[in-house]
Amino acid sequence: MAATDFPAEISALRTTLGTIRAVSDPEALRRRIAELSDQASAPDLWDDTDAAQKVTSELSHAQSELERLETFEQRIEDLETLVEMAVEESDADTLADAEAELETVRKDLGALEVRTLLNGEYDAREAVVTIRAGAGGVDAADFAEMLLRMYLRWAERHGYPTAVLDTSYAEEAGLKSATFEVKAPYAFGTLSVEAGTHRLVRISPFDNQGRRQTSFAAVEVIPLIEQTDHIDIPENEIKVDVFRSSGPGGQSVNTTDSAVRLTHIPTGTVVSMQNEKSQIQNRAAALRVLQSRLLLLRQAEERATQKELAGDIKASWGDQMRSYVLQPYQMVKDLRTEHEVGNPSSVFDGDIDGFIEAGIRWRRGGTEN
Repeated sequence: MAATDFPAEISALRTTLGTIRAVSDPEALRRRIAELSDQASAPDLWDDTDAAQKVTSELSHAQSELERLETFEQRIEDLETLVEMAVEESDADTLADAEAELETVRKDLGALEVRTLLNGEYDAREAVVTIRAGAGGVDAADFAEMLLRMYLRWAERHGYPTAVLDTSYAEEAGLKSATFEVKAPYAFGTLSVEAGTHRLVRISPFDNQGRRQTSFAAVEVIPLIEQTDHIDIPENEIKVDVFRSSGPGGQSVNTTDSAVRLTHIPTGTVVSMQNEKSQIQNRAAALRVLQSRLLLLRQAEERATQKELAGDIKASWGDQMRSYVLQPYQMVKDLRTEHEVGNPSSVFDGDIDGFIEAGIRWRRGGTEN
């Protein structure tokens, strides 16, 4: 095995960090932190809970970003010192430690570099994610529930707050659909690469003959709407239905007609919400998601027009973007980036950062590595 060229590797790390700092603009971050700190210290901050949570969340995120930028230079200097010690003392163990630290710094810096690629119009928004069971019967419904748990575990690993807005349970097992929010800055930009059709191959636990089953689930990711987006929907374009919430257990939400279904008549877009306890809360949540979907629809129409004018009719995304194979071998593979791992259990437990980072690089025309 060739010896590591530490001077070249460290120089490359500094070049990458310089590029990240130029894009991230630490001085602008400091100014924003000062503004948010002033807002967070206002005595009437918590008079508006939603606004307060947004301010504190953005402040925490900005502080974390600045801290990461400021600590990387020190980490690279410490690595350089470690290498010098190892060479001077001809210490193989210290050199091995330097190798390990180089790999850790390279990986962490790569993850930070990916964040700089999230510069789309809505990438900084919170996200609304909907998972729907597709072809495959009860296995597909079970797969949809597995994906819901996967994303909630991913958010939990990162300390991102989530709220499940709606769940529609299948008759035998699993979910017909589920919608949830990820309440963290850049959640939309980060999770948007997860949108598409997911495929599961396994021995079906619901087949008494033990046959292999292929099932599908669709993942939709949209940015959370904000008041400044001006997506106004006339009342006469919305059909409102109320009904009794359904689900396992004996939740108090099941005792009244509190669930709400909104249908946007011109587009046929339907949003249901049932996880809040009051009809008013469910309607507000449903309207927020409906506005977000219409915003995304408007974006798609604009992009389609632009592509038509440019003569570019190539599809960027295939119908099937990732396969989860449990039988006859163990593998999860993204069909766009070729990123794959051989441990589906860890993936279903929320370890999907590698797939997300590869997807973001792929989408921006970069490479996985």
